[in-house]
This record gives sequence, C-alpha cells and structure tokens, in this order.
Amino acid sequence: MAVQNRVITLNLGMQSLTMAEFRPSASGGLILQAFRTTELLADPAADASRVAQLKIAVKETAEPLKAKGSRVNYAISSQSVFTRFVRLPPVEEDKIEQIVTFEAQQNVPFPISEVVWDHQLVSGGGEARIEVVLVAIKSDMLEELNGTVEEGGLRASVVDIGPMTLFNAFRYNYSEMTGCSLLIDIGARTTNLIFIEPKKVFSRSIPIGGATVTGAVAKDFAEPFASAEERKKAGGFVGLGGAYAEHADPDVARLAKIIRNTMTRLHAEIARSITFYRTQQQGAQPVRVFIAGGGSSMPYMREFFHEKLSIPVEYFNPMRNVAVAPELDPQEVGKHAHQLGEMVGLALRSVTDCPMELNLLPRSVVHARKLALQRPFFLLAAACVLLSMTAAWFYFFKTAQLKTEELGRIKPKIGVLKNFENKFAEARKEIKALQESAEPLVQAADDRQYWAQILNDLNERLPKEFIWVTIFDPGTISSNGSFSSVFGDTVTTGAEAPAAADGKRVPGIRLHGLYLVNPKGPNIVDEFFQKLGESPFLKNAKLSLRAQPTELEWAFDYEIRAELAKPISLK
Repeated sequence: MAVQNRVITLNLGMQSLTMAEFRPSASGGLILQAFRTTELLADPAADASRVAQLKIAVKETAEPLKAKGSRVNYAISSQSVFTRFVRLPPVEEDKIEQIVTFEAQQNVPFPISEVVWDHQLVSGGGEARIEVVLVAIKSDMLEELNGTVEEGGLRASVVDIGPMTLFNAFRYNYSEMTGCSLLIDIGARTTNLIFIEPKKVFSRSIPIGGATVTGAVAKDFAEPFASAEERKKAGGFVGLGGAYAEHADPDVARLAKIIRNTMTRLHAEIARSITFYRTQQQGAQPVRVFIAGGGSSMPYMREFFHEKLSIPVEYFNPMRNVAVAPELDPQEVGKHAHQLGEMVGLALRSVTDCPMELNLLPRSVVHARKLALQRPFFLLAAACVLLSMTAAWFYFFKTAQLKTEELGRIKPKIGVLKNFENKFAEARKEIKALQESAEPLVQAADDRQYWAQILNDLNERLPKEFIWVTIFDPGTISSNGSFSSVFGDTVTTGAEAPAAADGKRVPGIRLHGLYLVNPKGPNIVDEFFQKLGESPFLKNAKLSLRAQPTELEWAFDYEIRAELAKPISLK
C-alpha cells in the first residue's frame, strides 16, 4: 500500500460535516494535524435541502485546511446505504466472488445495474461457513453526494460507510480487547450498533438519533426544529431515573424527561438488537459498551446506558493510539473526540491494512481513474501517429513525383479507356434501379422489427402486477383524437370532436386494458401512462379512459392512445 504524506478525511454526517488532516508518523501510526466541524442547521429529515447545505459546508470546511485539489477518504451515513450480513455455505476460494455476486443480486432491493456495491469477507473460509457483509448505494444518490465533494475541490480516493470506519478505528485503538464489545454510535437520524468480537463483527442501524430527540422537543414545546435544537444543546441532559430531584427550572426538567423518554425507546431497540445478535448471529453477550457520535455528548448519557444495560459503559476514544500535532490544543481535541472516530478509521485506509476495506467509489470516479492510467498510452499512441503521418507525408510526396512522371506517359491511353467508363456508368444506373425496386421490401422488414421493439419497450414499462394490457391495436389517430384500427374499426370517446372529412391522420396505437383493486388505486394507471411518455418509440400519448374503482367490481378499464415516434406504413 502506498502511504500518503497527507491524508484528508471527510465525514458526511446527517447534521454535521467533519474534515480532518492526518500525517503518518515515523512508527507507522497517525498524527492528527487539523480538524474542523461544520454544523448543518436544518432538519436532517429535509433531504431536499441537505445536498445544497453539504456543497456549501464542504467548501467552507476545505478552505481553512487548504485541502482543495487533494484526494480525500470520505464516509457516507449508514442511512443512505443498504447493509446486509450474509452467510454462505463453505465453497472453494475461487468461487466466493461468483456466489457473492449472486447473493448481492438476491439481497440488494434494487436492480444491481442501478447501484454501486462492494463486499468484505468477515469470517469463515475453508470448511467453515463464510460470513460476508454486502453494502450497496443507489448510483444516482452516490453521484450526487460525490458531486458535493468534487465541487469543494476534493477528489475521492476511498468512499466508506460510517459504521465500518468506526470498526476499523476500534480495532486500531482497542486491539487488546477480548469478549464482545458493543459500540453505540448515536448520530443525527440513526443510531448504529456495532458488535465487535476478536474474529467477528456485526452492525445494525436503529432509526432513532439526535434529530428524534429534537423532533420530540419541538413537538412538546410547539417550536421550530432549529429552536428545539438550540434548546437541547443549551440545557438538555438525560433525565436520571429513581429518586433524583428534578431540575429547579420546570422547562429544563420537562426537557430532561423528553430526552429520557426518547433514550428509553432507543434502549428498548438496543435490547432487541442484542437478543437478535445472540440468537440469529450466534454472537456473544456484550461485556462492555462504548458510546460515540454527536448524540453521546449529551450529559448523563453514559450513566443512562450504564443504568439500563448493567454493564460497564465508557466513551469511545478514537484518539487513544493517535498522536496530536503540537499546534493543536489537546483539550479541544478531547472535546470533539466523539466526532473523530470516522476520521481515524478513514485515515487508516491510507496508511495501513484495515480489517474492513469497503470502497463504494462512484462509477464516474472509476472511469476517470481508468482514463488517467491510460493517458501515457494515449500520449505514446499520439506520438506514433505523428511519426506515421510524417512518414506518410514523405511517402506521398515521393509518390506524387512518380505519378506526375507516369501521368505524362499514360495520357495518350485515356481516350481508349473513356469507352469503358461509359459502360460502368450504365451499369451503375442498373444497380440503382434494382436498389430502388428492393427498397419497399427492406422497409417492410424494418417496420416488422420496429413493432417488436415497441412491444418489448411496452413490456418493460408495464408494472409487474395489478394491471394488464388486453388489447394492443395498431391504427391511425386523427387531429381530433379519434382512433381508426387497421382492422377497420373506428374508436372514439364522448370527449372527442367529430372528425373532419379531410382530417390528417398519423400512425399510432391504442392500448386497452384492466387494472385490479390495489393499494395505489387508479394511480397505477397514471404511473404506467407517465412511463409510456418516456418511451423513445411513442409520442403525444393521451389517457383517453380510466374507470374509477367501485365496490361492486374487481377490475376496471383504462385506455391509452399514442402516436408512433417513427411514421411507418400500416398496410
């Protein structure tokens, strides 16, 4: 592994963005040189505004660190990534890749062509069962996130996910730990549970986090999300159970109860996850707990989990084996240590081999890297082309001289060859006439193939259930919308105006079908109609009929008419 002199890391959190700079030490470790955190003020559930905020935050964070133009290892929130731990039967090593690809196609809830995915062998091999972690993210979402990074002047080197970076940071800092450790990462929208044993790892996400607390506060105090967030940061703490006196300020006491109620819900989910890990994953009972993430900094959070779980609880310190540059304030680093776990895990990817090395690089980045590797060959090829062009110029120059001399000798024979030229011209005319006579047959063959393409495209856009096409009728459509079938029938609806006698008609199709009672109702027809509007083979589609559901029937009519994008003969 090529070790970089400067490692830039970035964590794209749901409510904050953290960037850090590391340098490798002489002993092969890490030195934290600088870090910076930017808060995203809006509700993390408002995804529409999050990308715009990220673009601004990346630029503002990268400038003080002078990171523009640098390669970056960045982490994506687990909220955006599909993660699945899969157990495989014992197979030969050369077949693991094939069976993992099959499992990815079966487990990822999107077409495999629409996602970027990666996998990592977690345990097993040989005669033992193999456990693999699969991660996948929608390609368009990944490209959008990567665009925010690139607009900040950074170039992606590694794209990881938050829980796996924390796992690498834990292994680096707590390698001596035995038994099962549970790392609870309390983020903005989700809480990630990472079960870590010496030869085993398992993660699970719970949709409860800091934003859940803020949302509950905003609802209870009837105030905006931003105000509730400020209230939580200013005076929020986890209310203590038992015979503890309430805070003197009634609003603060009320806030503490709200936070405790939300954390109690979180504890219930954690308890269920521990049971799931022990029964379904054959894991061990956790003997210690580490808490991390932005939500872990709330006062009395450690005491709350110690009370609920009845096992030792401490804050995860990702800086345990990481040095701090002299120019940094150790107290400031300690204050933000709960936000640096992902930073350390990402930095380790560039300085050493890690137990978990997933990489969800966008396809555009992979393509650009391939082009960069091929650039020297392109330059060499260009030089060869230039040399060949020079040699060709010299060759043709000498050839022109020889041809000029030869032309002087053959000019007397040109008159004789003129007769042959006339015969060739007559032959060309005959060939052209034959081609013109064969053209209708070629056009008919093309039209036949075009109908097959239309049917295939229609089948791809038709929903898989609850709707059918019962009539596929080719014909012509007039300017007033009436349809005439090639079989002689004219189909109209009450909304159409009478067709003019000389009205212009264009080739088209009529789709008549049925849709069943379904959760989407008539909208399933609208979705199908919208997809037809994207077809390269059709245009000017119109929904001429869509019966409304009634309680007396189980199937309802609909009809769609559309012009053919390519005019063809219907005879």
